[in-house]
Amino acid sequence: MLDFKIISLIIFVVSYVLFIFFTHKKTLIAVLGSVFLILSGAISFKQAFFAVNWNVMGIFVGTLVVADIFMKSRVPAYIAEIIVDKAKNTTWAILFICALTGFISAFVENVATVLIVAPIALSLAKKLKISPVHMMIAIAISSNLQGAATLIGDPPSMLLAGFAKMNFTDFFFYHGKPSIFFAVQIGTVVSFFILYAVFRSHRQKVELIEVEKVKSWIPTTILISLIILLAVSSFFDTGFSYAAGIICMFMGIISLLWERFVLKSSVKGILKSLDWETAFFLIGIFLLVGSLTANGWIEVIAKQLSLLIGQNILLGYLLIVLISVFVSAFVDNVPFLATMLPVVVSMSDKMQISPTLFLFGLLIGASVGGNITPIGASANIVACSLLKKEGYQVSFKEFVKIGLPFTLAAVSAATVFVWFIWKP
Repeated sequence: MLDFKIISLIIFVVSYVLFIFFTHKKTLIAVLGSVFLILSGAISFKQAFFAVNWNVMGIFVGTLVVADIFMKSRVPAYIAEIIVDKAKNTTWAILFICALTGFISAFVENVATVLIVAPIALSLAKKLKISPVHMMIAIAISSNLQGAATLIGDPPSMLLAGFAKMNFTDFFFYHGKPSIFFAVQIGTVVSFFILYAVFRSHRQKVELIEVEKVKSWIPTTILISLIILLAVSSFFDTGFSYAAGIICMFMGIISLLWERFVLKSSVKGILKSLDWETAFFLIGIFLLVGSLTANGWIEVIAKQLSLLIGQNILLGYLLIVLISVFVSAFVDNVPFLATMLPVVVSMSDKMQISPTLFLFGLLIGASVGGNITPIGASANIVACSLLKKEGYQVSFKEFVKIGLPFTLAAVSAATVFVWFIWKP
């Protein structure tokens, strides 16, 4: 007789090991792992369907479509160029671009944000005859940091919201206390000084560059409307069960119609260009983690961690943050976060405390930890790929030289903030 508990663990572990060594095949690995789980009987079709958080999937896909037309409208590029032209020197131009990147990333998926801002950074580097490598690294890590600030900023935030049933406004104030948004901003302020130290030698005055032509302000209106609707939905879908996903899909459909009839683009071409790989990867991850939950492994892991930390809440909190940072530096943060969410909730139940402290620590560590290495986050991989196309190779050491101090500064500040606000 097949031991479904052992099978689920083996498939899960093998999938994670393959994620590390075959980063570019992670979607195929996740999907195949899910198929093997279903075929083996380790998880039933019904369990597999309900293991997927379809509200999160709706948010992700809908936001992707809105982000796509927002990028094509050239509004972000237009704003970035204005910022560059107004800056007193290159140092501040770069820092302003990083700030703009962070702002956009709070509402647009990180990879899309990098693609939006990258052309401006590359253009600036060419005009000033400087290497764009450090600038592109700074853009990627700024994007990853702010992606954790809001519900729609990045998949990890969506996963946390879906699991903890947090709505859009909960990321700002949760149960009457400052929430994860403010922790990220504290981390941003502290890590800003790291970026300033990296670019402070660039003192030359920025030359005037050609201003982008905005194609349309409609996509910006759609994006702002989406944010407002998500905030409003928080008041009637308090369990975060369906409204956010429906709203994002609805605004995504409006975006598709606008692009089809105004820009005369092919709907097939638009849909084909979206990041379906990440969408299927998320579904696969939901199933891999769902199989662990269904077969009792989450409880086992939580029990072992609880035994390790006993009733020392501070030790447990710091351990969660440190493990998250270290693992996310080398492993995609989506599968790691999805695995750890039920674990930390189970740990907090055993310690008879609210899970909020551990959940926020997990999100901070998992989201920002990916900034340490060039393979730690999808935005980093995309930034390095864009640089390679321009003829610049980014070494592991060069990325870590900026990413590590940035991460330590941001995580330390955000971790201290969350502890003092949310400690029991």
